[in-house]
Amino acid sequence: MSRLMDLVAGNAPDILMVIGLDDIVALDDRRRFPAHLALGSGLDPTWLDLFAEAARTVTGADGPTDFIDARLELDAPDHDERTVERVDPSWITSVAMISETDLGAIAGRWIELVEDEIGELPREEKPWIRDLAGRIVVFCRAADRAPDVLFAWSLR
Repeated sequence: MSRLMDLVAGNAPDILMVIGLDDIVALDDRRRFPAHLALGSGLDPTWLDLFAEAARTVTGADGPTDFIDARLELDAPDHDERTVERVDPSWITSVAMISETDLGAIAGRWIELVEDEIGELPREEKPWIRDLAGRIVVFCRAADRAPDVLFAWSLR
C-alpha cells in the first residue's frame, strides 16, 4: 500500500475503487477524474488549515473555513490504514474563487503561519510552498463542478 495525501475530484465510488486497488496513478486520468492533487505524504494536513487561514486573512473573506472543518465523514468501506473523507463543496468553491492577484500574498502569509507552527523553514522549502498554494487553487477551480471531492491520506 502506497502512502498518500491526495485531493481527488470525480464520482466518489470511482475514487474509492481506485484507492482500494492502490492504483494511485489512475487518479491522473482526466477523463475519469477532473482534478487530482497529490499533496505529498510528508505534508501535515493541518497545513491546509493554515492555508485557509492565510486566504481569509489576505482576502478579508469568511472562507474558506479551516480544512479540518470542511472534512466530512464518508460512508464508505474502511481502507486499512488510509482515511478517506469528503470535502465540503463550499470549501472547494471558496478556494476556487481566490484571485490570482491575492495568491502571492496568501502564499507569503501561509509560509509565515507554518513557520509560527514549526519554526523557521529552510529557504529552499519556501518556493515549494508558494507553488503548492497555486496548485491548490488550480485544483479547486477544476474540481468546483465535480460531483464529489475526496481527501485521502495515510500516515504510514
